[in-house]
Amino acid sequence: MRIQDEQLKRFVLDAGFIKKADIIAVEKVAKAERRTLAEAMVAQGHMTEDDMRRIESYVMGIPFVSLKNIKIDFEVLALIPEPVARTHNIIAFRRSETELEVAMLDTADLPAIDFVKKKVGLKILPRLTDTESMRSAIRQYQKTLKDEFGDIIMKDASALKIVAEESGEELSENDLKKLAEDLPVVRIVDTLLRHAVIQGASDIHIEPAETEVIVRYRIDGILSDAMKLPKHAAGTIVARIKVLANLKLDQKRLPQDGRFKMEMDGQKVAFRVSVLPVFYGEKIVMRLLRENRSGYSLEGIGFHGDTLERIHKATRATTGIILVTGPTGSGKSTTLYTILDLLNTPEVNVSTIEDPIEYQMPRINQSQVKPEIGFTFAAGLRSLMRQDPDIIMVGEIRDEETASLAINAALTGHLVLATVHTNSAAGTVARLVDMGLESFLLVSTLRVAIGQRLVRKLSDDKLPYILTKAERDELSTKVDLNLVLKTLKEEKVVAETATWNDITFFRPKEKGETEDGYRGRMGIHEVLEMSPTIKEMVMSGKTGDEIEVQARKEGMLTMLEDGIYKAARGFTSIEEVLRVINE
Repeated sequence: MRIQDEQLKRFVLDAGFIKKADIIAVEKVAKAERRTLAEAMVAQGHMTEDDMRRIESYVMGIPFVSLKNIKIDFEVLALIPEPVARTHNIIAFRRSETELEVAMLDTADLPAIDFVKKKVGLKILPRLTDTESMRSAIRQYQKTLKDEFGDIIMKDASALKIVAEESGEELSENDLKKLAEDLPVVRIVDTLLRHAVIQGASDIHIEPAETEVIVRYRIDGILSDAMKLPKHAAGTIVARIKVLANLKLDQKRLPQDGRFKMEMDGQKVAFRVSVLPVFYGEKIVMRLLRENRSGYSLEGIGFHGDTLERIHKATRATTGIILVTGPTGSGKSTTLYTILDLLNTPEVNVSTIEDPIEYQMPRINQSQVKPEIGFTFAAGLRSLMRQDPDIIMVGEIRDEETASLAINAALTGHLVLATVHTNSAAGTVARLVDMGLESFLLVSTLRVAIGQRLVRKLSDDKLPYILTKAERDELSTKVDLNLVLKTLKEEKVVAETATWNDITFFRPKEKGETEDGYRGRMGIHEVLEMSPTIKEMVMSGKTGDEIEVQARKEGMLTMLEDGIYKAARGFTSIEEVLRVINE
């Protein structure tokens, strides 16, 4: 709000929006709390923020627009990337050859206006709007691929038909290359990739079926259909993606892997491509890796309290192993890279051996394994040891040889970071012993084992509720609610006197800001620290379950308990936590 206090006071009194006695009381509050008159009037409940925006629009002479039930042309909407629109509450809704009209909640946000002006190269005309209009417009980014691009894609797909029907025999590599550079297929593939980036997808699946080609996106961990294409489009789409990823076009009987990059709205995205022969042709899966991932912190990805302190303590050590465990797609790499970011200073040499290199990081020596020529994790790790490293990251411990080399690296004065596939932090120890590692070597090198999963975060228009006693009793069979409540109190999230009756949980509001009520993901974690008691238990061959019982006695929150903690903070829902843990 940018109206001068005297100007606002005169207007609301003249218009009869507020009584003189009330305005005097509000002025006193504004002076005492060092607020503007507009802020105090909103805080005191005399007006809503949207009422104030309409007044601002009238007094300042800025046009007011309502975007409710207005369908914005997607090409205009996409001029401002969704993250910028959402962060700065700015929407492009109309353009001419020289001008772009943008709706805003705060027309004094000059950095946002300047960003849009530089990006589109047009004169920007700011307009004020209300909160509901802004939500309605931002929801339009989430329209399905079929809604936004269906007509374009189907038109281009029908143009492919003539080319496909002319070829009754196997095409040569040159013919396939020409086919892949045909304008309709270039547009189809570019559209599929761009929309995946806009929607925040982590994977794209292109699957040939008997009568059609199914395109699916994985968004926030959930795979869903994006659209269906005619069967005859399959060959040309595969050829186009193979050209982009520099793969062999005429090789259709063996799997192939490659990667390529594209830049969109200042965001660099690498696509990791896997092509697999299936019954009806070739299936393609592309993993999207956003390269501008700097700025992550352990707190930002979901670590907190004692859990966070245990990891910081492990990173302060100059030797030992930090293990991150969980299933595929549980965010292990992101956690490792975030820890590496903390450790990556000019005083240390950091080297990695990965499969594949997911994010390229400055000042870190990253190597990609190539098993087909004998460059395995084990061979790479041996070579790294001769490269005078201080910190080593091993993408994955898959066998006894790699595990033994990692242990030896930790014993000889290096800090080793690695991932391993197990279901829990406690299960990691048993898994490594099963691989053939000597338990006395393991206990002397392992600092912490971090187990994790990813849960979807609730969008802002979530619905509050309080757990009933029956719901608490049911939850208590799986979770130590007393420990969760104690953690909430220790971290000063709730008052010392709070009980579960005082804590608000949230459910997703379907068909709200987002289709299913969720947006984005965060980690839920458990961090097992190798205490003297746990070391003795490992040496005496105790099971993973017995080790977990002891770790919980020593204050470890399990992944499920950490999930309930985050649900109590309003980040996610209990249903989402249970879905992820039970999968």
